Amino acid sequence: MKISTRYLAAVLTVLAVFATIVPARAGQSEIDLLAAYVGDWRGESALTGGDEPEPFRCRLTVAKGNQNRINYTGRCSLVHTNLSISGTIAYVDDKSHYEAVMSSNAGFTGAAVGLIRNKTISFDLRKSQRDRSGSDVRIGARIVLVEDTITVEFEVEFNESGKILTASVPFAAS
Repeated sequence: MKISTRYLAAVLTVLAVFATIVPARAGQSEIDLLAAYVGDWRGESALTGGDEPEPFRCRLTVAKGNQNRINYTGRCSLVHTNLSISGTIAYVDDKSHYEAVMSSNAGFTGAAVGLIRNKTISFDLRKSQRDRSGSDVRIGARIVLVEDTITVEFEVEFNESGKILTASVPFAAS
């Protein structure tokens, strides 16, 4: 059987068109959204709840990680101490949701599933633990991603005294 050149050209054209139509992987837009946060960020606020508000300045670096994730590291400066944080935010394709993990030099480690409302993704990372003196302390961090901004909210509650220290740090790309 002899195949005509026109027929072969038509088949090859159809195959070429189908070869360029690749089905989008589920979650690709979510992965692209995370990639938009890659870069260097700076923010400042005040730590409140103590005797006086204290300046709270932070740097955050977000880098592309393996698979569907971004990795972040940050450092916040207070008058008498530094807080270091690090973690990962990922889109878990087979679960169709975002997950975040954070740890700090203050002994805090938390994990959360992202809550999506409109164009906002928030992660509520909370943990109860004992401080160095043996008192119960509730530590929390909330990471909020909305369009082109990142906000990190920190909260420490000393259960024995009821004192709560908070800071909400809005970050901007630097």
